[in-house]
Amino acid sequence: MISRRNFCKKSLLVAGGLAILLSALELFDPRRLEAEKGDGKKVRWVFLVDTHKCVGCGFCVKACKIENEVPYDANVTRTWVERYVVTKDGKTHIDSPKGARDGFEDTRIDIGEGKFQEIKNEEISKAFFVPKLCNQCDNPPCVQVCPVGATYQTADGVVLVDRKWCIGCGYCVMGCPYGVRFFHPVYHVAEKCNFCYHRISQGMQTACVDACPFGARKVGNIRDPQDPVTKVITTDRVNVLKEEYGTTPQVFYLGLTKEVK
Repeated sequence: MISRRNFCKKSLLVAGGLAILLSALELFDPRRLEAEKGDGKKVRWVFLVDTHKCVGCGFCVKACKIENEVPYDANVTRTWVERYVVTKDGKTHIDSPKGARDGFEDTRIDIGEGKFQEIKNEEISKAFFVPKLCNQCDNPPCVQVCPVGATYQTADGVVLVDRKWCIGCGYCVMGCPYGVRFFHPVYHVAEKCNFCYHRISQGMQTACVDACPFGARKVGNIRDPQDPVTKVITTDRVNVLKEEYGTTPQVFYLGLTKEVK
């Protein structure tokens, strides 16, 4: 039986080698898109998050839970929103109570186990919200480590999970460098965001995009040069998370700063 230590070591190798983590945030080079168009595929789904527009309302999390049958009161979510509060002493405080399902009703930072940290307004340097979800990697380590093929990638790039095939081994949960996977509390199989594939494949928006009242979330086809999302990604300063792992994430961010992990 493989030990947890050996599995984690192999997962890192799969995810891009033993890289030195210089930063969780890398500036995306849009020229890379031109080099990736040679496969002839007409659709590659991507996601765009504008952190400038996110207010932490949690509507996206509610909509996702309802749409994708994740128990409303369970402390797991396919997508979530993190609150970042940076104080003048250089410290960064992060929380996401219930995945921000109910927004951020308390100005105090939730540090877990019913405890809170109060930060005075005059101590705050900046504060912002960052939505997170599955990055639908072009080189997904979760697909590579699944021993039964329950996690697989579609022709248009979305990584899905077949509940009938999943044996609940947890390899994909440990192998994901973004921490987006969890065990479904009812079906007891691996679960994650799938870009609402049942919706976007029928020409609809994802549930979270539909629910966001401020346009902070958008889904698009990066192979379509006229797609509004493609235009933003190729012309604005966008970032991806943890590019150093070599997973080639397909969730792009506007307005990220070095504090975001």
